[in-house]
Amino acid sequence: MVPKDPILRLGFVGTGGVATRHATILSGFDDVALVAATDVDPTRAAAFSEQFGAEAVDDVAALLARELDAVYVCVPPFAHRPAESSAEAQVAAAGLPLFVEKPLAPDLATAEAIGDRVGGVLTRVGHHWRCAEPVAQARALLADRTVRLVSATWWDKVPPVSWWAHRDLSGGPVVEQAIHVLDLARVLVGEVTEVSARAHGTVPGGDVDAVTTALLSFANGAVGTLSAASVLGAKHRAGLEIVADGLVVGVGEDWIEVRDGAAEPVRSEFDRWTACEAADRAFVDGVAGRPVDPVTSPPDYAEALRSHRLATAVARSAASGAPEKLS
Repeated sequence: MVPKDPILRLGFVGTGGVATRHATILSGFDDVALVAATDVDPTRAAAFSEQFGAEAVDDVAALLARELDAVYVCVPPFAHRPAESSAEAQVAAAGLPLFVEKPLAPDLATAEAIGDRVGGVLTRVGHHWRCAEPVAQARALLADRTVRLVSATWWDKVPPVSWWAHRDLSGGPVVEQAIHVLDLARVLVGEVTEVSARAHGTVPGGDVDAVTTALLSFANGAVGTLSAASVLGAKHRAGLEIVADGLVVGVGEDWIEVRDGAAEPVRSEFDRWTACEAADRAFVDGVAGRPVDPVTSPPDYAEALRSHRLATAVARSAASGAPEKLS
């Protein structure tokens, strides 16, 4: 879609913490104007709009009346329901490009239904780890190696939002948090064909799993594990360790650690803000019609849906105790 003006006019649906992160980055771009925002909490929308110079409006329909070039949807997982009247469906029906924050929904059916509605517009989903320099370095290191083993980890606290501890609202820790490392496993290793998961306990005041572990079988023969924990006081670890012949690569959003052969491990740290900025830059450039490298940009909705299918399969297997196959 060709923008109406040289300055791209952007709107926001949802004005919480993640939206504020995007708006902070976007407000530093000289080819972007933050025009309007809406939220179910008018006070929050008003504060966001005052901070970024946007107009607070009542709903998505009012937002779309502001002659926008693209829209960010940054709402909690449960707010994507019902699919037919979701913000994504309304934005896509207006023919506007769409950036959606992860996860796509707390469940698979909602995400699939929305995916059917947004196929005609440019979409990007907030799996910004794909844009990180450590991931680019890991991809280069693994390019000519046979990956044997993958260990994906997300050990963290319960986030301080009321909806997170409830499975029907958040989807649980694998869907809402650990999907980042599952998405990265798909990027660096390949597709997963089967998962078998177990869980133990629930978090206080909720019904999501306290801890989850899963065995992952990859299409290329690699095997792996996922472990997720929501019982700590702070994030302890989030990332992947990948074993190839003679090589171990540990990688996360803002770090990489490499042991090649018998050499001592070498660890490098990065600014996590850089990956967030790269994700927003890629979306804006795509809306403006500029060339964008698909390898180092966030995924579109259809690609992100593959990671969502994987995360929800792990959650289902943990609930049932039975393996789940993925096509």
